[in-house]
Amino acid sequence: MKRLWILLLTLPVLSCNPPQRNCELFRDGTFTFTATVDGQEVTTTFTRRDSLETSTYNGQTDSARVRWINDCEYILTDLNPDSRAEARPIHMKILSTTENSYTFEYKLVGTSQASRGTAYKAQ
Repeated sequence: MKRLWILLLTLPVLSCNPPQRNCELFRDGTFTFTATVDGQEVTTTFTRRDSLETSTYNGQTDSARVRWINDCEYILTDLNPDSRAEARPIHMKILSTTENSYTFEYKLVGTSQASRGTAYKAQ
């Protein structure tokens, strides 16, 4: 009877499929990300090539250095920060991927509060 309970408790864990993570498909390319800022939806378009990411948000273009930690995590550092806050690097982590999108988590380096989003590969 005890073995049956152990089997029943572990079966759901064993049958769960881990999320797909083909991060190498998203190292380079052009992507869009939509977020809600001050109650309004805004879209950022960004292009990542090698160690450079250029983004356009609200009509302004910005560039950041990309330093890959591993296949699915990287650090973004603004190349031309306007303030001390903008100079703080951001830790990005790809959590799962699909054919044309990836879900990611991001936070300021050295903090624990993270946010999530989904980026879509531009056609």
